[in-house]
Formats: sequence, structure tokens, C-alpha cells
Amino acid sequence: MKHAPSFSMAALLATTIAASPLWAGSHATHPATGEALADDQTFTYRQLDEFSSVDPQVVEDVSGAEVVRDLFEGLMNQDADGNLVPGVATGFEANDANDVYTFTLRQGAKWSNGDPITAHDFVYGWQRAVDPALASPYSWYMELMSIRNAKEIIAGDKPITDLAIEAIDDHTLRVHLTGSLPYFATMTTHGTTFPVHRATIEAHGAEWTKPGNIVSNGAYVLSEHIPNERSVRVRNEMYWNNDATIIDKTVALVINDENTALTRYMAGELDRTEVPAGQFPRLKQEHPDEAISFPRLCNYYYTFNLSDNGPEEFKDVNVRQALALAVDRRIITENILAGGQPQAFTFTPAATAGFEVPDVAIASMTQAERDAKARELLAAAGYGPGNPLKFSMIYNTAENHKKIAVAMSQMWKQKLGVEVELGNLEWKIFLETRENQDFELARGAWCGDYNEASTFLDLITTPSGYNDGKYSNARVDELILAARTSTDTQPLYTEVEQILAEEMPVIPIYHNAGVYMIDEDVGGWPVDNVEQNWYSRDLYKLAK
Repeated sequence: MKHAPSFSMAALLATTIAASPLWAGSHATHPATGEALADDQTFTYRQLDEFSSVDPQVVEDVSGAEVVRDLFEGLMNQDADGNLVPGVATGFEANDANDVYTFTLRQGAKWSNGDPITAHDFVYGWQRAVDPALASPYSWYMELMSIRNAKEIIAGDKPITDLAIEAIDDHTLRVHLTGSLPYFATMTTHGTTFPVHRATIEAHGAEWTKPGNIVSNGAYVLSEHIPNERSVRVRNEMYWNNDATIIDKTVALVINDENTALTRYMAGELDRTEVPAGQFPRLKQEHPDEAISFPRLCNYYYTFNLSDNGPEEFKDVNVRQALALAVDRRIITENILAGGQPQAFTFTPAATAGFEVPDVAIASMTQAERDAKARELLAAAGYGPGNPLKFSMIYNTAENHKKIAVAMSQMWKQKLGVEVELGNLEWKIFLETRENQDFELARGAWCGDYNEASTFLDLITTPSGYNDGKYSNARVDELILAARTSTDTQPLYTEVEQILAEEMPVIPIYHNAGVYMIDEDVGGWPVDNVEQNWYSRDLYKLAK
């Protein structure tokens, strides 16, 4: 057996703090930095939309995932730099083939009701994630983790008890994979793999996540939830490292409009909010210690509906190529967003660990060359002044999404004579519309579930649960499958990106940056974690 790499000093510090009776009784100063702490340790932030769920096996959006990471804890966590650190598991071992992983769970970890956390809770949660009866929107993630029998169970061909995860005893969990997966442990920081409290689910059914019903094992418990308005999470006194937690309460306010959110931030109602499109240069000049921008492991794109009921026009690769070429990404990133977002010509961001952005033809062309090629391709497809290309495109409610969609439609109109009908949908309706392929061209965005290129490229494989455009290419499927067990994935990912650039099932627009206003009295924000897996328990409020 070979041991996992040693953990960072962050875990050691957390253990030391937890053992300190002085720290447990006083929050006068930060134990590591010595900074004076505020009496009121409440962190309030803006949330764009109502989250999809706080059920770990049901949640499918970024906002919900942020809440779930506070309410629940999986086998492993991340530190401020994105490194793997202990969660419920104190460590793990992998065999030489990297296809069997054994996790050791910490003694004394408890649910918020005082029940002990055992390996059986993880078995139950993982079986639930692949259970066709639940129809988890993230069941595909369990298959992506290469857990033996996951694929067959999701398809309904095997019972959930055949999932190759076993509780050796209450504090030992073993997982068998279909093949070598060196980064398997990093995937256990994702909410889908978190444990859930079986007795609570069986007692309350679909109502189990409501305040008053929910039993969780993270650093916080859900104390209040008013849909489309606010949710509040407060410290879980049963959490194994509660003595090291500084933030007492985290409040998420749903504010759809970014400018309204900025106004409320300036009024002191929020500790963190996103910077509205185009306003970062001004805010950075006026508030240099509060306006920040840093790379994020996310992309922003538009996806064509290539399913059987998708528009016939998009079946022609010339049309897809023409539309992608005519988008002037520099106008979007520099004039509309102006927050440090890089243009995107590949699906996978450069911030992805171990990934080198390959050369694709569209990236090396000037915009004038792209525009000329776009006109040529659209004419070859049979569209022009007497027969304009017409279609609709949808996006979810947000000012920056609207600005980008309007800009793209104007570019296509001016350069190619294309006529576009824009549609703005509320978040949940938007998700359902995409999932049901009830669209022609739709906005898409993805933040990596783990830091490896497959977290993005798997989305455009045939079986992916989030392949909303239903693009299918046998070679892409073959390459991504091979990459799961390859010791040299770059040539495989390069070929996939080149295929995408040629067939253009999606239009990459830009790769994200975290562009925030964060109050100067907030400490501990993990700006160096490109996945932005943040935990309220790592934050703190400074005395003013």
C-alpha cells in the first residue's frame, strides 16, 4: 500500500487550535495572525439566484454547493490554496494501481443531533447518489469517479447495494474503482460524495432539508430559509472542529440584480458581492483594498441544441463555425466585463492544473480574419441577405448575461445579417429548459468540480448528464475514457479540444475570474483557490 501525500500545515494548525481551551473561550484575537477580531462574527454575502437544493445528492448549482459545503462535510476538504486536507477522514491510502482507496474516519465526529458519523453514512449517501429512484442530477459524477458498478446501477441494471463502496468497520471506508484514478481523493471534496443522515431522510422524506428537520455534519446548521430571499446557517456545536471556527453565522441574501447588490454592499449590508460588468476598473481605483480579481476554474460559453429536436440550421458545422468566429471576445472581456477575464477559444481554462492550452486555429486569427471566414462559411451554408439565418438564444436573469447576449446578437446582425430573438429566463426555469432541450442556443457556464481537465471535457461526452446540447462524437468519448487511466493525458485532451474547435458544438466566450467586492474586515478569503471552494469556518471578521 502506498500512503497519500502528507497534509498541509493548515490541518495541523486547525488541530492545535481545537485543542486550545483558551481559544475555545475567547475570540479576542485570531490564533494564527494575532489580528483583533470583531465581536459580531456574522458574514453576509450576495447570492444571485435561489439555490437548487441543500441536499448533497440533489444540489446542482454553485450557490447551493456553497451552502452544502458549510452544512455538510465529506471525506476530504481543501485549504486556502486548493490543497487536499482532512475532513471527516483523517487520511487515506491507495494501492499501487490506484484503483482501491481506503479512508480512515476520525473518531468523535458527530452529526448535529449528536449521533456518531460512521462509514455506513458514506455508504448510504453514495448509494443514494446512484439510485435511479432519486434521479440525482449529479449521478453521472459517481460514474466519472470510476466507482465499480456505478454505471450499471445508474442505468438500472444492478441494485444500489452493488456499488463498490464498503464500510470495513465504523471508521474505515473502502472504495473499489474500475481502473486507475490517481486523483480520486480530490473528487471527494464534491458535495455529491458527502454523507447524509439516513434516519432524518426516512423520517421527513422530501422535507428533510428544511430548518428544524435537517441534521448535518458540517461546521454549520441551517437555521432559516426563506426561498428567493435569504438563508441563514449558524455554528454546529457538534462539529468536530467547532472550537477552531470563528464565524458564528453566515447569511446568504438572494439579490438578482448586481447593481442593487453593489448598492447594498456600499451601504454596509453585505460583506461580499460580485462586481457588476464593466465596473471593476472604477471600483478598483476608488476602493483598491476591496475590489479584487483573480483566476477561477470556470468557463462561459453558449451551447447549440444538436439533439433531434434542435434546429436544422445548427446541424451544419459551417453555421456553428461562422457564429463562433464572428464573436469578438475582446469586446466582451475588455469593454463589457472589464474584470480580468481572459478570452476563451478552448473549453478548458488555462487555470486547470496540469493542462496546457492547445493551439487551435481560431485563436491565432485576427478578428478581421475571423469575420471574413464567418461570412464565407455562412454563405456556403446558404444564408445571406435574401435568406437570413434566424434563431433564438436564451440566458438566465443577470445583467451581465443580458449585456453579453445583446452584444453577441448585434455582432451577428452587423457582420452576418443574422436575426436573433433573445429570451431571459428565471434560473430554475432556465435549467429545466436546457435539460429538456427546449432551446436553440443557450448560455452555459461550468465551474470545475475538481481541478483536472476532465471536469470540463466530460461535459461534452455523449453520456454526460450536463451535455444539454446532446453533442455526440465517438472519438471524443473514446479519448475522455482513455484519459481516466492515462499517465499522460495532455495529448488526449489536446485532441479533444481540437475536435471541439473544428466541430464547434459550443461557443467558448471567456474563462472566468473572481471579480468581487470584499469588505476589508473579512479575513481568510481563499483567493488562491481557483476552484473557490470556500468554507465559512475558515473566514473571520476583523475589528474595525
